[in-house]
Amino acid sequence: MTRPVVTLDAVRQAHERIRSGIQRTPCPVSIPLSEATGAQVFCKLDLLQRTGSFKERGARNALLLLDSAQRRRGVVAASAGNHALGLAYHGKLLDIPVTVVMPRFAPLVKMATCRRLGARVILEGETFDDARRLAVEIAASEGLERVHGFDDPRVIAGQGTMALEILEDVPDADAIIVPTGGAGLLAGVGIVAKALRPDIRIMAVEPAAAPSFSASLAAGRPVQVPIRPTLADGLAVGRVGDVSFALAAPLVDQVVTAGEAALALAVLRLLELEKTVVEGAGAAALVPLLAGDCPDLLGRKVVILLCGGNIDLTILDRVIDHGLAADGRRWRFTTQISDRPGGISRLTAAIAAAGASVREIVHDRAFSGPDVFSTAVEVTVETADREHVAALAERLRADGFTIVPATNS
Repeated sequence: MTRPVVTLDAVRQAHERIRSGIQRTPCPVSIPLSEATGAQVFCKLDLLQRTGSFKERGARNALLLLDSAQRRRGVVAASAGNHALGLAYHGKLLDIPVTVVMPRFAPLVKMATCRRLGARVILEGETFDDARRLAVEIAASEGLERVHGFDDPRVIAGQGTMALEILEDVPDADAIIVPTGGAGLLAGVGIVAKALRPDIRIMAVEPAAAPSFSASLAAGRPVQVPIRPTLADGLAVGRVGDVSFALAAPLVDQVVTAGEAALALAVLRLLELEKTVVEGAGAAALVPLLAGDCPDLLGRKVVILLCGGNIDLTILDRVIDHGLAADGRRWRFTTQISDRPGGISRLTAAIAAAGASVREIVHDRAFSGPDVFSTAVEVTVETADREHVAALAERLRADGFTIVPATNS
């Protein structure tokens, strides 16, 4: 396949083209994240764009490159949310009609915001690929210009403008960590970064639930992979783009996959340490540093792209719970206690003596076995860390309790 061309000059032209409608977002050093990871961490805060995502960059660039007839008819796109938001917002600013096709799992907040911005929103299927197929049909039947969220050179050039700003702010950066789904952002950032700094390291992070980029690298071409529900819904792409993969593949130095517990922990760390609400897809960039997947970056200057902040508030509490469990600060176990006066107090006294706090106790008398004088209880406790969990379990066993940890703790 002939490698498509998106050049540094094309990205620079895109930057000038979109400058008046895009926030010039900061890239400050994070002292708490640096202390937590051992690297010198800089956060590119593109979640400060008006719609909460970097996707505005590519959307605006593509819209500004339409001819007058295309502007009148409008555009259509498939998107899990952020590309749709970017198109809807800038379509409204530029008076260009926008239709977006979203998979049914797209966050409610993104659907509602697109409608509020005047876009026509159509829900289709359970995956991005279902939505994409309908978007292609609509483009053909209604004569609309299709603006692909990650496999369009106009969009890739727009996303690459983020790297221009990063290297203005952190010219001696040693590495950039890029959340990766369809690989459009990865391609744009890689093109700019490697052109200006050939020695810089580009790391891609994708969800383990949708490892389309790593699978495509292994195959040497874009391939379809099955995807599962993931907190990083903005990265849940079953097949990377042909254009974006051809551009990005030669530029990437390392690919890391992020599990759901790691993503939840990254969201939690950013909430606590940066006081910043980042969606799972944006928080993915922090995962390799928290997990210790890049020890050679200790003490080095690393830029992480916090490129989306549109987390659905209806699941934020669940994300926090999962993050606390992954961090060893919330633990659940089952044990047997005497179903006579003092049974629970003996258990809670042992928990308190170990310095933990009881969050919830649930009895299960009906399925506790043949001994009617004992009962199973499921206990959720708040702890300091994983070492504290281990010490608590040891203390409970020493006091005669049989401990069965919950499988998801």
